[in-house]
Amino acid sequence: MADQVRIWADGVLQPGFVGVTPPEWLRRRLDEGLGGVALFGRNIVDLDQLAALSAALRAHNPAVVIALDEESGDVTRIEIGSGSTRPGNHALGAADDPELTASVAADIGDQLAAAGITLNYAPTADVNNNPDNPVIGVRSFGTDPDLVSRHTAAWVRGLQSSGVAACAKHFPGHGDTDVDSHHGLPIVHADRERLARLELAPFRAAIEAGTQSIMTAHVLLPALDPAVPATLSAPVMDLLRTELGFAGLVVTDGIEMAPIKAQYGLAGAVVRAVAAGVDAVCVGGETADEATAILLRDALVQAVHDGTLSEQRLAEAAGRVAALASWSAAQATVRQEAAARWRTGGGQPGLEAARRAVRTWKTAAAEPLMKPAHVVEFTTSVNLAVDAATPWGVGGPLAEILPGTTVERLDAAAARNGGLPAALQAASGRPLVLVVRDAHRHDWLSTALRTALAERPDAYVVEMGVPGGEPVGSMHVATFGSAPVCGRAAAEVLTGAR
Repeated sequence: MADQVRIWADGVLQPGFVGVTPPEWLRRRLDEGLGGVALFGRNIVDLDQLAALSAALRAHNPAVVIALDEESGDVTRIEIGSGSTRPGNHALGAADDPELTASVAADIGDQLAAAGITLNYAPTADVNNNPDNPVIGVRSFGTDPDLVSRHTAAWVRGLQSSGVAACAKHFPGHGDTDVDSHHGLPIVHADRERLARLELAPFRAAIEAGTQSIMTAHVLLPALDPAVPATLSAPVMDLLRTELGFAGLVVTDGIEMAPIKAQYGLAGAVVRAVAAGVDAVCVGGETADEATAILLRDALVQAVHDGTLSEQRLAEAAGRVAALASWSAAQATVRQEAAARWRTGGGQPGLEAARRAVRTWKTAAAEPLMKPAHVVEFTTSVNLAVDAATPWGVGGPLAEILPGTTVERLDAAAARNGGLPAALQAASGRPLVLVVRDAHRHDWLSTALRTALAERPDAYVVEMGVPGGEPVGSMHVATFGSAPVCGRAAAEVLTGAR
């Protein structure tokens, strides 16, 4: 029985690793029954390499769950080098066409199928009902629970039509927070009635749509459990299983994230999560290695031996991982067909979706750009869900339409230390385009924008984050996301191409 417990413990882990080929330790662990692997941008060069990596993992364990975090838009893993060719959820919510959302998700599924991925840690089902949220924002379909629900369901159906399992996140809701759970523990102050009406609605929709998995949030909800974050909370897991009736796989957000690891330790958090009702544990981080994987497996085994974790609960968790693997195996032909679609013409709906999301306000004097402009893109820090190397902006796409367009970027320090006057001087005699993300969330950025418009009221303004406040500038364009495909859509509007 000791060997069986060890096999179950291995089965519930989804560790990450560093490198673009499987390290020797990971191959050994897969040979011994490791149930899953979580891939990140650091593991990806291009689609062919990713497909080869997935095949190498599967060669050591044909049933391994291969997971990736591909939301599209600002949060992309496959397209970090070029930026996403599809808009993210906020743009899809702005377009508000569930069939379009489903087609974008299916296109993502086709690409993931071609890459050998079987589980996608998406879609984000959070209702972004706090405009100061630093970690969800444009990753959410919007602020209205009905809108978020219908698009979450559409996204799930679209992705899974390609044979790739969806994972609605972050249960029971990360939208009403002003703390990034990568760094601290957010608290959602909502009573049970509001949670049921707002935060839980999209997860109900995801379950009705057949989502194969749900990811937990590292947030504290006193109305459900005043002491323990959702990922480690038995009452929260009971709500998911009993009240919402979810019977599929429950996986943690990265268990190494600061508010969990700091308070409970990595091993302690893993044991608590599984004991509470979680089935699989995502272990990311740059330090993912064999020692960590063995530490966590052995912690689960020891917890069974000392009674902290019941053998039945561990077996149940491993069984749900095996059930997802069985579902994936049954979808093999669907994924083959999806991969073939991708190779013969994938990537079609992204630009159309970005175009349909754009909203524009303009003064009577505003005219389309007809000559090269000077573009100032204000850079703000991104949360850890967004790879900082991911391209974004309007300047590049605009320069393709209007050669001679120049682009510069200003961060907070540069804007405060003479960069803004210099940028305005560089735009003298030329059209000026100011590009911002979440201007309402950053005081320095709001100040810089007001200063620039006081001198250049004719400037064009592009908001690529969550819009806040009244439109400003002679023409104000909202893209609801900062991926290059959103920048292309904005550039077309600015120049009158659409």
